[in-house]
Amino acid sequence: MDSDEDALLTEQIAYYRAHAGGYDRPYAEREELRELLATADDLPIVGDVLELACGTGQWTGALAARARSVTAVDVSDETLGIARARVVSPNVQFIQADLFTWRPPRRHDTVFFAFWLSHIPPSRLPDFWNTIAAALAPHGKAIFVDDGPAEAAREEVLVQQPIPAVQRRLDDGSPYRVVKVFHDAGELTDKLAALGWSADVRTVGGSFIVGTAEPPTDPG
Repeated sequence: MDSDEDALLTEQIAYYRAHAGGYDRPYAEREELRELLATADDLPIVGDVLELACGTGQWTGALAARARSVTAVDVSDETLGIARARVVSPNVQFIQADLFTWRPPRRHDTVFFAFWLSHIPPSRLPDFWNTIAAALAPHGKAIFVDDGPAEAAREEVLVQQPIPAVQRRLDDGSPYRVVKVFHDAGELTDKLAALGWSADVRTVGGSFIVGTAEPPTDPG
């Protein structure tokens, strides 16, 4: 894989580990994010759920209330520590793993990820969706929530980069680059269709996207 891409992803992981203590701040400051959390009740979350990039567990509790079981995965021990304290439930298991190399050992009825798709480099999207397809049980669905194009106005977007990225800063001013692709609902639906997925992606609250996708029925 491209060394620049690897370096960017390493920096992205470092940012989220260092930023764990401030991860929840946007949920406290932005009413629209709290309203978005409430949409979990309207999503088709069923059965055994795999949550990717669970962060501090903001969504994990809502998933656990709807699911038979939740397996929540994140690369950062720091954010997982917060998630484990926030969500204490017998049907939730937390796993520390790099999502670009980890493969689920079993299939799930639902694969859920919030604000993760936008952190995947475009070159890795086909492999990512193949991994999701392999993680889904028959008739399973992928459900995701993320930033739409309007959220770019809140970010320090780095221009003329080979991989879409933004620069973020810790409270002490330390800069970190992270991958950030602001997916348009219609364009993402078309990209998924090109990969054989049947998807319904819509804009919510003007700034976010919410999607439900079913994998190709023909493995070929």
